[in-house]
Amino acid sequence: MRSFEHPPYAEPRAPVIAPLGDSALQITLGDRLDPLINARVHRLVGRIRAAEVPDLTDLVPAYATLTVHYHPLRWRFDALARTLAALIDTGDRLETRHGTEVVLPVCYGGGFGPDLEVVAAHAGLSPEAVIQRHSAAVYRVYFLGFTPGFAYLGGLDPALAMARRSTPRPAVAAGSVGIAGLQTGVYPHATPGGWQLIGRTPLRLFDPDRTPPCLLAPGDTLRFSAIDAVAFDALAHPS
Repeated sequence: MRSFEHPPYAEPRAPVIAPLGDSALQITLGDRLDPLINARVHRLVGRIRAAEVPDLTDLVPAYATLTVHYHPLRWRFDALARTLAALIDTGDRLETRHGTEVVLPVCYGGGFGPDLEVVAAHAGLSPEAVIQRHSAAVYRVYFLGFTPGFAYLGGLDPALAMARRSTPRPAVAAGSVGIAGLQTGVYPHATPGGWQLIGRTPLRLFDPDRTPPCLLAPGDTLRFSAIDAVAFDALAHPS
């Protein structure tokens, strides 16, 4: 299995802390999609929580940034920026978090993945080759966002990269697996969406009655496993 990431080493760069309005700031730790940079982001989240910095309302990690929301009447930007800067890891090397490995069964093509042939034509590959490449890679969960349970993944084979549809669909079925640019992802809920749909999983990525409710977490690794329609039906409707 292949992972299409940068090499597992990233030179630490000086953090950039900038205001976002009057009640948030953003800490930028890098300028590219890189597992080591992302690991620094999540390590910083852990340090802020462990330090119990008061009067923060939310911490929002992304690929290379952390947005911190705070009470504007209790913090001045400069003071909070100094407090948080002292918590940033400045080590030369940092191991990525090894989370759970999740295998997601996917039925590719047909009604489950109506854009599979479009992606194949764009890549100059057969639909079978697209399935093979997509399911051969190992993906890293960088962060969750957009909608509950939606994982932003790194590791897509660059040969499969393709722009979003020019006209988004008004409804995309829950579990749909899509491609947009250099990203692949899975829709946890039925929502509008413009990604190129190549398959669908019968598993639920978000269940509010489950603990934890999200199937995936930052630091997890993900593999897709091709199944047929019969297996999809059996997993979607267990007896």
